[in-house]
Amino acid sequence: MTQYDADEVPQPDPAPGTGEAAWGAPTDAPEPAPARPAPITPADAADAARLVSFGLQPKLLPARDADYGDLLRRYRDEPAFARLADAVAGGLGLVVLEVSTRAGMAVTAAEDSVFAVRMGDYARRASADSADRFLHGLAHLAVAALAFPRPEDLADDGYIGRISVNGVDAFVRQACRRLEERAEEDGENTDPASDAPGLESAWRVYARRSATGATKDARRLAGSTTGIIAKAVTFLVDSGFLQRTGDDAGGTYRTTARYQLQVRDMAGTAAMTELLELGVVPVSDGTASLLPGEETDDLDLVAEAGLPFHSG
Repeated sequence: MTQYDADEVPQPDPAPGTGEAAWGAPTDAPEPAPARPAPITPADAADAARLVSFGLQPKLLPARDADYGDLLRRYRDEPAFARLADAVAGGLGLVVLEVSTRAGMAVTAAEDSVFAVRMGDYARRASADSADRFLHGLAHLAVAALAFPRPEDLADDGYIGRISVNGVDAFVRQACRRLEERAEEDGENTDPASDAPGLESAWRVYARRSATGATKDARRLAGSTTGIIAKAVTFLVDSGFLQRTGDDAGGTYRTTARYQLQVRDMAGTAAMTELLELGVVPVSDGTASLLPGEETDDLDLVAEAGLPFHSG
């Protein structure tokens, strides 16, 4: 009989060939199956749809709505819920640009979505005149280029662009001057050919239009260039892309996170690139993004039309 000291504990014999304790338990027992994810419930689908509906309300901020903030946190913390919300958005023809506390659930409509607001539809509502519709599109392009003139402005989530109605008008008229000079250098005396860049054929239409027009009570005409720009920025405010900050210079505005995301999406378009390449918004050391308005008498500039400077 084996003798043990008082403080020794008998150990089992190891299983043959393993060196592991036997204790009568089989050594080839299967590993426990991984836990299955909780199934998606109708309540989950409803929550995902509510999150997308919040994203379709561009002026609603997560910081001002507790339910919105809770759903954003769930999107961040639960990958399955995030995939479900993305799928709901995709099914509605929406593209999710970003989901964050700064922008909320920022979505944009695909071209075939029922939520798409096409520029042509907007312009037709804004004016029945085809030339005016063309100028409305140019105004939107100019606002975007002026608000984010540098690639680093678009890349910096903390950057806030600031524009004014009169400043946008001055910006476009300076672009028209550059295009006129370029046309003169090329010896063009008539409207350019149909295959010329879009802006090359646009400047004559804009340059011929009065900046403010004239009414008996000194109001600007809706068909003037500043009237068109004012309507464009009002549309952007209603869409949650700009916030009005004052009445100076025809109305001053600041950009929102949603607008930055939208402009990132359109930054590669040919017209946007061409407008920025005209040299109206040069950058040197980064302390200022824009040039002041030209001190000339032939640009038909309104009062306080100098371009605003950005400090980044």
